[in-house]
Amino acid sequence: MSSPSRYKFKEVEAKWQNFWKCNNSFQVEKNSQKKKFYCLEMFPYPSGKIHMGHVRNYTIGDVLSRFKSLNGFNVLHPMGWDSFGMPAENAAKENKLNPRYWTEKNIETMKSQLKQLGLSIDWSREISTCSAEYYKHQQKLFLDLYDKGLVYRKESYVNWDPIDKTVLANEQVIDGKGWRSGAIVERKKLNQWFFKISHFSEELLSNLSFLDGWPDKVKTMQKNWIGKSYGCEIDFKIKGSDKIDIVKCYTTRPDTLFGFSFLALSVDHPIAKFYEDDEAFQKFRKECAKTGTTEESIAQASKIGYKTNLKAINPLNNKNEVPVYFANFVLMDYGFGAVFGCPAHDQRDFDFAKKYKLQINTVVRPLDQPDTFKVTDEAYAGPGVLINSDYLNGFKAPDESIKKTIELLEEKKLGKKKINYRLKDWGISRQRYWGCPIPVAYDENSNIIKIPENELPVKLPENIDINTNGNPLDAKEDWKKITLSGKKYTRETDTLDTFVDSSWYYLRFCSAKEEAKPFNKSDIDYWMPVDQYIGGVEHAILHLLYSRFFMRALNLNNDEIKIKEPFKGLFTQGMVCHETYKDEANNWLSPDEVFTNNGKDYYLKKNKNKKIKVGPSESMSKSKKNTIDPQNIIEQYGADAVRFFILADSPPEKDIQWSDDGIISSYKFIQKFWLLNEEILEVTKNNLIEHNDEIEIFTNQIINKINQALEKFRYNVIIASYHEIYSFFKKTIEHKRNYKNLKNNYEKII
Repeated sequence: MSSPSRYKFKEVEAKWQNFWKCNNSFQVEKNSQKKKFYCLEMFPYPSGKIHMGHVRNYTIGDVLSRFKSLNGFNVLHPMGWDSFGMPAENAAKENKLNPRYWTEKNIETMKSQLKQLGLSIDWSREISTCSAEYYKHQQKLFLDLYDKGLVYRKESYVNWDPIDKTVLANEQVIDGKGWRSGAIVERKKLNQWFFKISHFSEELLSNLSFLDGWPDKVKTMQKNWIGKSYGCEIDFKIKGSDKIDIVKCYTTRPDTLFGFSFLALSVDHPIAKFYEDDEAFQKFRKECAKTGTTEESIAQASKIGYKTNLKAINPLNNKNEVPVYFANFVLMDYGFGAVFGCPAHDQRDFDFAKKYKLQINTVVRPLDQPDTFKVTDEAYAGPGVLINSDYLNGFKAPDESIKKTIELLEEKKLGKKKINYRLKDWGISRQRYWGCPIPVAYDENSNIIKIPENELPVKLPENIDINTNGNPLDAKEDWKKITLSGKKYTRETDTLDTFVDSSWYYLRFCSAKEEAKPFNKSDIDYWMPVDQYIGGVEHAILHLLYSRFFMRALNLNNDEIKIKEPFKGLFTQGMVCHETYKDEANNWLSPDEVFTNNGKDYYLKKNKNKKIKVGPSESMSKSKKNTIDPQNIIEQYGADAVRFFILADSPPEKDIQWSDDGIISSYKFIQKFWLLNEEILEVTKNNLIEHNDEIEIFTNQIINKINQALEKFRYNVIIASYHEIYSFFKKTIEHKRNYKNLKNNYEKII
């Protein structure tokens, strides 16, 4: 029998997609007796075309949605677009286009590509965050949180991206650089809007233990980011000024006080006001502004300090007086903007002490070292026993020694035990045009006034010059100036961080067509929480933590909303990887631009004498050009082959290596399965013969195996099972025997 034609494959795919279109019950009666299943993949940013990462993510969710639908569940499987953001604004600047036009064109392209994959998506619930129909509800939610005291504005030092010219939250600074631009982040003081996420620090931490459907690695990442620590507030007496009595400091290691050799202050500490006329200090302060506000940027920056005329007295040893410095590694929003330096047991303090020739007093020795142990080349931060610490000598560090030291400090009324959190409030102001407008204005005295609900949405102006320096909205005077109830006001020109848009979209999908409010209570009661959420582990902190906060923020003082955790189950899929290529000038090349004859040596297609440098396999990235266009692959091999390959190579949580041989192999296997189907149809035309128990047993075993694999996301095991299925049925029909139960069992598997 000849292989089926490409036309035949496309015809079959069209029928298959039409089957799902007709049989997926998305318009659900909420009083239905069926169980519900809400499957949601992290929605994409409309960058222009889908990539293989999208294919993998949405295929995983599609398989699960189909499976649940076939098992009688009411399935909600929607799709939307995370369509605000800097890339659209930057692309519009480069191409002299309106960001809306660029974004909507990309949505149209990506939507058509996703449809080609035959995904069982309910497009009737499609949302786009840049649509006024979406962000008018977001503005209502913002004002609701403002009324609850969970939104506030204050002057604060922020992470400033000098390339994108916008503020970044701590979570958006990676290794001291902007998460999108890659620019080294600077410190800048601005009036900013904040969400009070710290209000829920303990709850966000403790509730992680109830998220049984989440990967442990994600819960660990969130736990570390929230960063609960037990420490002590300590009062250090200050000498050298009659205007300064004490400096309060928070530390997690009060037991190392006998190793105290300097006190470091933030340049924003209240004591800094006494140095306003000091030119050297002001110069130092400007230098500190080149360091961002995140722990990562501070850790990478060279440690610099400014020595004051002050001395700090050790509360456990009055004879121990040490210099007080302002330092670039101390932030005002951590503790009290002051840290005590113990160089022997903190590498940051060690580096600072070495630079400024300060004492390094060893007060903790490793368990296997004698009391003569001395720190010389690097700090020792491990466990051990206290030494050189007077009446604290011999206590095991850190557990025994910390507890004993806090007891002593509390007894002397020099300190007290305190719990602290690393998690800081979420800065949500962005100095960009292409984002959700913040629905507030200011009177002539800069007092805040909420935009009335009947004036919402506050829409972005359409005719605007976005090629201005800074925020384009600042220059739009006719938009900024408004009149409310006969009084003149000035609009807020900052827009919301795009992570706000994605922090509640899962709720909007439940009531996508609701006009009067963000969502209906009955819809939320029925569909929420999301049963299975699927997306990349790179969002383990930013998006997932913000979404958990938003659900709690809406829940606060609201008896109607009972749900606090938005995502019951979480699955983080691996990346799709491909080799990287560079030419002699170190420019990235796409796979389409290179060729090889032997799989070892690669050359430039347009100049076959030029050899190409082959780099390591990395996750597909447009910046490195190591992407494969799914549309070309679909047109060449069909959507089924693409979906089959993307699930076949490894477990979905692991990275997958793209392989041309792999997609060809998947295509050929689907052809073989098609031919097997034709052969079974042919052989079952004959007269029925005896019942074959072996077929019955195999079918039940393989279905059970597949069901278990589906529930555990072992999709590669399912693909392997289909190879077993092919081999079994191919062998069964070799003699053209028409068993009574052959067709029936084959249909069960199909």
